[in-house]
Amino acid sequence: MIPIQTQSAWRGTSDCRSCAVRELALFSQLTEDDFALIHAPIDDLAYRAHQVLFNEGDEAGGIFTLRSGMLKLSRITGDGRRRILRLLRPGDVVGLEALATGRYDSEAAALTDVTLCRIPTEVVHKLNQSSPRMHAGLLDKWQKTLREADDWLASINFGTAHQRVCHFVLKMRHTTDPAFVTLFSREDMGAMMDLKQETVSREISALVKLGALQPVDKLGRLYRIGDESLLQSPTDK
Repeated sequence: MIPIQTQSAWRGTSDCRSCAVRELALFSQLTEDDFALIHAPIDDLAYRAHQVLFNEGDEAGGIFTLRSGMLKLSRITGDGRRRILRLLRPGDVVGLEALATGRYDSEAAALTDVTLCRIPTEVVHKLNQSSPRMHAGLLDKWQKTLREADDWLASINFGTAHQRVCHFVLKMRHTTDPAFVTLFSREDMGAMMDLKQETVSREISALVKLGALQPVDKLGRLYRIGDESLLQSPTDK
């Protein structure tokens, strides 16, 4: 799907130097000499919620750094169901597997409006070969991505439906204000936790009645955490 906005962000390399998420992203360790090795455009992209960046199996021309908003990575299982593997937040790198395989191994779709920068794979390969800092940063990012994916699946795919939903709610707290939580469609949440949509809706309603969550909007997306202890199992406390 074509992004709603595609604008070349290439200005020498000045935009990469001043990027708001640079310290979280792939280029955080680069020096002036490293930037001088970049001779391909890095595009600034924007997608609306629900738009697809790439599909599972697509040939990859680049990797992405998420600058704002949230993405979901999903994959079709052997029985034809779509499972959401992971959520991505600002600073996360999308499509790292393409550096090894040349193809994306999952579908990436916007959960909210998002902005990203797309870095050609040739740029990353060249920097990886020429800069020890880039190589170390790439390995660190890859390890972090694998660890977070494992932690994500472990925390929200085991236990009772109540425990899964509570763990998911706590994971969705805002980084800037942990008192608030943004949730998504119950269908998406069910796909993340391997639960039925009706089960997720019932568990969220129960948390609201208990006072663990307080709705902020009418769409059922934004909540304030009321009593956090009601979201934790005895082993979590």
